[in-house]
Amino acid sequence: MSAWIGVDPTGEDDFDQARRQATFRTIIGILNRRGDDLLQLEAVRARVNVRGQHYRGVQSIAVDHIVGSEGRVPDFDRHFMPLTYHTKERWKSIQRAYTQGRTLPPIDVYKLGDIYFVRDGNHRVSVARQLGQTEIEAHVTELTTDVVLHPELTTRDLSYIEEQSDFLEWTGLVQARGSISIEVSQLGGYLDLIRHINRHRAQLSAARGQSVEREEAAAHWYDAIYLPVVKRLREAGLLQHSDGKTEADLFLAVLKQQESLALQGRDHALEQVTEAFISEMSRPSLRQWVMAMHSLWPA
Repeated sequence: MSAWIGVDPTGEDDFDQARRQATFRTIIGILNRRGDDLLQLEAVRARVNVRGQHYRGVQSIAVDHIVGSEGRVPDFDRHFMPLTYHTKERWKSIQRAYTQGRTLPPIDVYKLGDIYFVRDGNHRVSVARQLGQTEIEAHVTELTTDVVLHPELTTRDLSYIEEQSDFLEWTGLVQARGSISIEVSQLGGYLDLIRHINRHRAQLSAARGQSVEREEAAAHWYDAIYLPVVKRLREAGLLQHSDGKTEADLFLAVLKQQESLALQGRDHALEQVTEAFISEMSRPSLRQWVMAMHSLWPA
């Protein structure tokens, strides 16, 4: 008797249903221009700076945080539903083992941030998802990176992730300040932050009469400039009206206002510009205009 009530003991119907789900999601992804691709490990590793690798033992991990694979990307969609029929017999044998209550060995995964990539056990993950299993046992090898990767990550996000990884590596902020969160939602944003840090570094060097190292300047910029502005924006509750913009996006919008005023010959301290920005963003009509202009950034 099957250990799973209402589940096809042969696996035939369950596999066909999984294939239909994969086909449906593929069509919806094409129509929405969103895609439903399984993430490829090497494609992600090529975009982020991996600083180390550590085996974490056998753990129970969330099935819906497994969003990638080391080598079976063409065979499964983002939700590990089968895309091809050549996986059918293997899939059905795994399904029968599950439904008969047989103990299967833990899968083998890489962990990057909050997501997992399957090294071995793709079919077990596929069957587990189809049967509604929320957790699965896994041998976990963690790849240490400064970037926090979330289960919502898609292949379209990889360029943003690469910029963020390069920014964190260049600044050394994670090593200097521990866990930090600076997320920019538009390409080119991290380059704007780097330009601002370089200007701050030049000013700091001039004030001290000696060259300041890049990492020291970045940490000073984070403490003395970035955090005070972001904290003030948080206090004002602007994120509630930011139309999906991040704290770093709003910080860059403040910088753009300061630079715009400077081009008009009206130099103002960043604190003054921040307060003016908060005042403008608190007025719905002007807030919409400012965000519309910011959506065009970088100019």
